[in-house]
Amino acid sequence: MKYQTRKKALVLLADGTIFYGKSIGIEGTATGEICFNTGMTGYQEIFTDPSYFGQLMVATNAHIGNYGVNNEEVESDGIKISGLICRNFSFTHSRVDSDGNLFDWFKQHNLVAISDVDTRALVSYIRDNGAMNAIISTEVDKIDELKKQLAATPNMEGLELASKVSTREPYFFGNENAPIKISALDIGIKKNILRNLAKRGAYIKVYPYNASFEEMSDFNPDGYFISNGPGDPEPLEEAQNTAKEIIKRDLPLFGICLGHQVIALANGISTYKMHNGHRGINHPVKNLITGKGEITSQNHGFAINREETEAHPDVEITHVHLNDNTVAGIRMKSKNVFSVQYHPEASPGPHDAEYLFDQFIENIKKVKG
Repeated sequence: MKYQTRKKALVLLADGTIFYGKSIGIEGTATGEICFNTGMTGYQEIFTDPSYFGQLMVATNAHIGNYGVNNEEVESDGIKISGLICRNFSFTHSRVDSDGNLFDWFKQHNLVAISDVDTRALVSYIRDNGAMNAIISTEVDKIDELKKQLAATPNMEGLELASKVSTREPYFFGNENAPIKISALDIGIKKNILRNLAKRGAYIKVYPYNASFEEMSDFNPDGYFISNGPGDPEPLEEAQNTAKEIIKRDLPLFGICLGHQVIALANGISTYKMHNGHRGINHPVKNLITGKGEITSQNHGFAINREETEAHPDVEITHVHLNDNTVAGIRMKSKNVFSVQYHPEASPGPHDAEYLFDQFIENIKKVKG
């Protein structure tokens, strides 16, 4: 493949700006909100993260595909990004424990990907002009048709996507004889979250995105968890109502990313779409309780309102993002509830945030006695 002449391809942004590149060999067109991830590794975990559903991913690392793919390094049942934009695509790879190359994996999932794009210029443009919808295509001579297709693509703001990635039926994860039982609401859950809970002695029952508190309580759990996921949190009224019922009963509750936003909304704190989200593996966060800094993995395009959080009589800010002072974590003063706006399960090198799972388990144990 790398020796063949590859077709031209393009990135067309919603404001009409065009960046050109080349197809990696999978022809077609894909739409979604364009975003970028600054991680230097972990591309397979990124591509399979349900939180990226409906998004075109720009990889800022210059080389993608150089270490192939590994079947153990997936976060869901398949690729969740709409398409990939990168600088250099490696058709060959060098890694002892790889299960194949990235091109074949993309072909298996029919994922449109384009390379040879000036990703530095593209990311700089997105930084200045904000997240927006885009389309990538090998049909470079059909600009007018692509513009019409792009115009028909729904905006991420107000878009409910949890139903697109959530499990359809409840399922179990972990050892059924584990001492702790947790009910988890799947609004886009990553496998490594379940692994982290299970290795700490939890048996988890995972429920669909629209499960009610009554359904989740049938498992007679010791604690509740609300997962990460894609899209705007505000349309997730069923998840918010479920969170309200858990909070009302003062049951142990932990939320990550979209789950963090759902918990905030359940407390009457609004969310907003960011100019550009946080997506990468080295975002600095300060824990205001301990005073320590944490290097974190993040992936979100929405955040909770800081002024409303500070004014809330029963909610305390526990973590802040040091780049822009957005809220990165909260806890309730009178309830057994806390959440964070980043991914403690990702551990892309640093393991700074894994203590949050320990904290959740300890909160549960205190109640169990």
